[in-house]
Parts: sequence; C-alpha cells; structure tokens
Amino acid sequence: MGASAETLTGKPAPGGKGQVRTFFRRLRNGDEIAHIFTLVFALTILLLACLLVYELYAHSAVSRHKFGWSFLLSRSWDPVLERFGALPFIYGTIVTSVIALLIAVPLGVGGAIFLAEFAPTKMSDGLTFIVELLAAVPSVIFGLLGIFIIIPIMRESVDPFLQSHFGWLPLFQGPVYGVGFLTAGVVLSIMIVPFILSISREVLLAVPAEQREAALALGATRWESTWQAVVPYARVGILGSIFLALARALGETMAVTMVIGGTPSISSSLFAPGYSIASVIADQFTEATGQAYLQSLIELGLALFVLTIILNGLARLLILATTKRGTAH
Repeated sequence: MGASAETLTGKPAPGGKGQVRTFFRRLRNGDEIAHIFTLVFALTILLLACLLVYELYAHSAVSRHKFGWSFLLSRSWDPVLERFGALPFIYGTIVTSVIALLIAVPLGVGGAIFLAEFAPTKMSDGLTFIVELLAAVPSVIFGLLGIFIIIPIMRESVDPFLQSHFGWLPLFQGPVYGVGFLTAGVVLSIMIVPFILSISREVLLAVPAEQREAALALGATRWESTWQAVVPYARVGILGSIFLALARALGETMAVTMVIGGTPSISSSLFAPGYSIASVIADQFTEATGQAYLQSLIELGLALFVLTIILNGLARLLILATTKRGTAH
C-alpha cells in the first residue's frame, strides 16, 4: 500500500480531516490552549477600556447635551448658576504636568546614567532599592509632604527668589501664596522621578557591553562613550519611561488636590492657585448636587481619559519616528 501524503511530505493532508488532526495535536501540545487564553486576556483589557469610555460617555449625557463642545472651551465653573466649563482644569492639568516633567526628566535621566554607568555596583543597587521604595509611597503621603515641607519652602524662599530675579516674566508675577501650579508641579516631579530613574536605569543596563567597548576602543572617554553610544542606543526605552511618568502626572489626584490651591481659574502666573482635572473631581464629586453638576464632573473624567489617550498616542508616534530615524542612520 502507498504511504499517505502526510507521511511523505511531513505536512498535514489536504482537506478537513488533516486540519482537524492538526488542531487536536496543537491542542494536546498546549499551543492552541495558550493562544486562546492569551487572546482572552488581551480582549479583556480592550473590553475594560471600552466599558470605561462607555460608562463615562453615558453618564455625562446631560452635560454633553446642555453644553456641547463649548464645555471644553468655556472658562466658567459656577455650580449655583449651573454653568460649567473644563478649560481651567485642562489648563491646570497640562501646566502642572509640564512643570513636573521639566524638573523630573533631568533628575531622573541623570540619576539613571550615574547609577547604571558610573556608580559602584553596591551603591547602585542600594540607591535603586530606595528609589523603588519611593515609587510605592501612597500619593497622600506626598500630599502631606507638600503641605508641611514644600509649601513653606515655596512660600518663604523659592517663590520670592523667583519673583525678585525673574519677576519681569508673567510666569513669576502676582501674589505668593505657597500653593499653586508651581508647587503642584514640584510635588508631582518628586512623585514621578522614581519611575523615570528606575526604568531608565534598567534600559541603560540592558545596552550591550559591546557598545561601550567599541566607543572606548575608538578613544572616547567614559563620559563620551556613555553620552554618544549608550544613551542613544537606549533612547526609546528612556522616552518610554518619560511618557509613563507623564501618564502618572496627568492622572495624579490626592497630592495635587492638597497643594494646588483649589481655584477654577486660568492664570499666566505659576504662583496662582488652580485646579487639575483629577483634583477637581476628587474635591467636588461628593458635594455635587443636580444632574448638570454631577455629570459635568463625569465629563471631566472623560476629557482626562481622552487627553491621556491622545498624549500616549503622540508618545508612540514620537518613539516610532525616533526608532526609524535611528535605524536610517
């Protein structure tokens, strides 16, 4: 009798029976089960995100119908007259996050370079352990740190110094309260530095030793090999850590609520008190009365979710563009 097509070729015979046998063989080996399970997990994450958007969208219907797109552009926030606009909170969220990044990125990336490239191994491991502990501290603790330590320092030393030396800039004009956008940005920067530092250090340590050795062999100093060979190789991971920290800063609630001042206004001065989206929701949600007030706060949550998605999308595009440019060179 002749050998079967599957025996001769090593491939499943054409037709339904061969495909069924292949499926059951993969199922027996665990491949198909693993595929199904991981697919379910991935779809579950997508489903949760879609449900979150749907719930926010459905429960903000009154606000959306009453204010429309003007909700995003209006500066008014008056619960008594039921006039609500998100612009002061979007402004506060972006300003505090930008301030936090301006402070945290140099500290985090610089610290990561030191710990990965220059510090002795024991010192690097010890300091990294402490940094990772800071990342696990609850945000309300950072808020208390802001109230009892950061606010007095800002009110008595930092803000007056900035006002006396850079008061000609609109950013550093106006009365000094201690609370405000600048203080909230400083507290946020303390919170996100551990994320940037810890992840960037791991990315730098993952750079192949050949990168360093090749630069040193060409006559580069230790710093030149680090800055010109190691950091460019790890730039995608470093950018990823920065945008992860940005996502944390955008959604931070309690610490910002405790130090930002709680005023729904837009001011060019960083000393002025304000609100972020997350802080106004935390501060006013329990006292919101009436459908328009309550659902305006829910629509703020939807706006924050969309803002986070947009910024993360831009981050992915930036990383993609950086990767392609690096590959081209």
